[in-house]
Amino acid sequence: MKSQADEKLNKVAFHNLGCKVNAYETNAMIRQFEENGYRIVDFDEKADIYIVNTCTVTGIADKKSRQMLHRAKKRNPDAIVAAVGCYVQADPERVKKDPDVDIVIGNDLKSKAFELITAKKSDYINIGKSDCFESMTPGVPQSRVRAFLKVQDGCNQFCSYCLIPYVRGRVRSIEEDEAAAQISNLVSGGIKEIVLTGIHLSSYGTDVKNGQMGPGLLSLIKRASEQAPGSRIRLGSLEPRIITPGFVNELSRVENLCPHFHLSLQSGCDATLKRMNRHYTAEQYRQAVDLLRDAFEHPAITTDVIVGFPGETDGEFETTRRFLEDIRLYEMHIFKYSLRQGTAASRLPGRVSPMDAQKRSEILCSMSEKNKSEFEKYYRGRETIVLAEEEIEKNGKKYLTGLNPEYVRFDVPADLGKVGDFIKICP
Repeated sequence: MKSQADEKLNKVAFHNLGCKVNAYETNAMIRQFEENGYRIVDFDEKADIYIVNTCTVTGIADKKSRQMLHRAKKRNPDAIVAAVGCYVQADPERVKKDPDVDIVIGNDLKSKAFELITAKKSDYINIGKSDCFESMTPGVPQSRVRAFLKVQDGCNQFCSYCLIPYVRGRVRSIEEDEAAAQISNLVSGGIKEIVLTGIHLSSYGTDVKNGQMGPGLLSLIKRASEQAPGSRIRLGSLEPRIITPGFVNELSRVENLCPHFHLSLQSGCDATLKRMNRHYTAEQYRQAVDLLRDAFEHPAITTDVIVGFPGETDGEFETTRRFLEDIRLYEMHIFKYSLRQGTAASRLPGRVSPMDAQKRSEILCSMSEKNKSEFEKYYRGRETIVLAEEEIEKNGKKYLTGLNPEYVRFDVPADLGKVGDFIKICP
């Protein structure tokens, strides 16, 4: 293909912040530029165009988004710096006024990033006014081993602490046939593991189009498995309420599905969950965990937990701590509550001091490290299969590093295979 890139503006650097959906969209934007003859360089290098796919899930994410935008302009004051995504949606006027930002692009226009940026044109819209899923051709990551596939966007849950429904809009789903076609293309490109992801993945297919509701997540998972029989299918974060006996029974029959389930908890205390506007109880979450452990031999169950939520007393935190100690999940991502203006939680009384929130975070992080170590001991002397993602060097020796189906990372001697191979080991 003849390059369409301006000779003076041919190096582009990307930086991705936030979730797996953002990672998918960043890869898709990279593909837009590559197909038009632009050279992708590392964000630490001097580039002609810098594109930051921003995040706004916490105040820290906002700060990091600003830092990366400013860092880009500092590296090359003459470069075009584009702010894209959720931070743009959350505070468009602030981003537009930032002297280090040249182009501002909203979430629903990422599919047009190339044409907008090369035309040096900002474009921002209020997302969620359309019920159409923004389709983007997925980019194949450089490793050509694992790839994210966005199948759903938006969220209708409105948890009291969360801005995401406001910056991503209402639930929209990709058509199942289109998802299947994209999976086929990824497999043809050598991808060995496909991660189905979305802003609220469990809502896939619940949006109504032309007066009809589409097929649900279970149907999509089965279709994905059929389209990629020689590859793994991994799931993004799931809503605990989707874990029913029937759903789990069907999942257990999908042979190439990774038994790794991220069930967001946020709190193990019912009173806190109610203030968060989470629509389940701790006991219902426990039942979901039990269902998965009954159906799969050694499933990896991971979660997110927020500490220091408004009104969280020492007693409420202790309830959460005991609950987590009892159910012993593989990994826990611990977040200190971050106030987001405009959310219901921002108006709640009972602010927790930063010191108390930090202490609670440290307690749960320590528990998470212990749980992770205990979970991984299971594989000592047992066969497992690792998908080799890349070659690394340790102490002068070459290894292949990769994940097993349960998302445990192993390093194996490089002479056992090559990147992209499924390697059977017995650690």
